[in-house]
Amino acid sequence: MDIRYLHNFLKVVDLGSMSEAARQLDVSPAAIAQQMRTLERELGASLLVRQGRSVQPTAAGQRLLERGRILVQDADALRDWVVTDEDEGELRLGTVNTALHSFLPDILHSFAKHYPGVRIALRSAVTPALYAALTQFELDAALCLKSPFDLPKTVRWTSLRQEPLIVLAHASDAERDPLELLRTEPFVRYDRQLAGGNLAERYLQIQKIRPHERVELNSILAIALLVQRGLGVGLVPDIGQGIEGQGLCKLAVPPVSGSEDGLPLPARELGLLWRHQSPRGHWVQTLLRCARDVMARD
Repeated sequence: MDIRYLHNFLKVVDLGSMSEAARQLDVSPAAIAQQMRTLERELGASLLVRQGRSVQPTAAGQRLLERGRILVQDADALRDWVVTDEDEGELRLGTVNTALHSFLPDILHSFAKHYPGVRIALRSAVTPALYAALTQFELDAALCLKSPFDLPKTVRWTSLRQEPLIVLAHASDAERDPLELLRTEPFVRYDRQLAGGNLAERYLQIQKIRPHERVELNSILAIALLVQRGLGVGLVPDIGQGIEGQGLCKLAVPPVSGSEDGLPLPARELGLLWRHQSPRGHWVQTLLRCARDVMARD
């Protein structure tokens, strides 16, 4: 099977049109049609069906689509790996926003000293999206939150830091009780659909606190900005240097009432996720060492 034909099949399916795929690939529509017929003949199955003015994958075409993306990405990665020096190329790295705006720049600065010829292609997203991209071979590694489910054998995880809940308040409230702040001040809530926001909501429920909610945001940095402007207080994971600065204070939350060991709720756990036996594995291991060094200084 010609990998180029498979690549063009993916383009046809994504665009829903052979003529548009031909235009973007700078080949004739007849050539694209011939390539699709060749694929169908080699695989012994009909792959595309016309619906009105567009084309859609058949059931067999859908199965080819799922595996085909991985095959094309692997072929591209293999080509890059063969023709480039081991100290040059591209590392595809995913990250959650909080890492991007706090310690990741220091990690990348350290990594660049080891591999100045390696390009970093960054993708920012929430953890589930990063995990999906990694397992679909779109990323080599990701700085993300710990998965709540068991990982497949093809994926490795190393924990890098714990991020306990803190009350984020204006500097003028530094001497006040954190629970009193949560009960009495306007509340700038961290999105409950995110792991850190869900952790905060559980803590509030256990402490029987119903805050006076002012706004709900999906960015800890945006919450810090509103708190700094005196618009309320937040309950967020402590991401470190990203929320330190003039006009803010961080207050540790008290232990959970009634817990057997007197400990607060589990902290949010952040670490590095990567594909085992990746051709870029030596870069990932260097990135991991750089991350550990940065975390040790934080």
